[in-house]
Amino acid sequence: MRHAVLRGVGGGSFSGSGLWRRAGRAAKLSLVGSILLLGGPATQARPVSTTAAIPDATSVGENGGARPVAAWNGFCAKYPAECAVDTSQPAFITLNPAIWRTLTSVNRRVNGRIHPITDMAHWGVVDRWDFPDDGFGDCEDFQLLKRRMLVERGLPRRALRMTVVIDDIGEGHAVLMVRTDKGDLILDNKTSAILSAPRTGYTYVKREGQDSMAWVSLNGVASPVATANR
Repeated sequence: MRHAVLRGVGGGSFSGSGLWRRAGRAAKLSLVGSILLLGGPATQARPVSTTAAIPDATSVGENGGARPVAAWNGFCAKYPAECAVDTSQPAFITLNPAIWRTLTSVNRRVNGRIHPITDMAHWGVVDRWDFPDDGFGDCEDFQLLKRRMLVERGLPRRALRMTVVIDDIGEGHAVLMVRTDKGDLILDNKTSAILSAPRTGYTYVKREGQDSMAWVSLNGVASPVATANR
């Protein structure tokens, strides 16, 4: 913009009212350029993320103890630190715009980079829980990677609970439940929108406990044998 102004006033000599009109126009352009460079009122944008963008949520109630799906035990044997519960960590995250941006960023990044594939096609077994480090995985693999990335960004693992649901097509499915002071939020590989638990339309079966490695029942419904849904 500064180059355009110089060309406008440097193309020759001006006289009389024409000179004043051109000089006035140059001054206005210079003022606009200064505002753009300094970030003045003309270019200030509203904050990208505010508490208004955070959805209302409710907490999913517990209903006694539950057994995890069998593949969880194999995952814990391979990655014991991922399954341990540190009760010194907070059980709930204080949800604020910065945390919300972190959640949405990680959810979208993983969903966009991992290619969905069934465990049978990937590993030759019905159900296996693991990190999708080769770029391929099914539902629980997406969520395990999201949790690992969120922990790396400072969120407490204790508030990030792997959860088994019955999805919209009646199959076993795994999501990541983020327990916050504003309710439970769901990270899912089927959508990059973070939803409150009721808005997903899923039936919540069970999730990791927050006081020990034991799982807890959420609705008392029969558990799926596997979470083999992509």
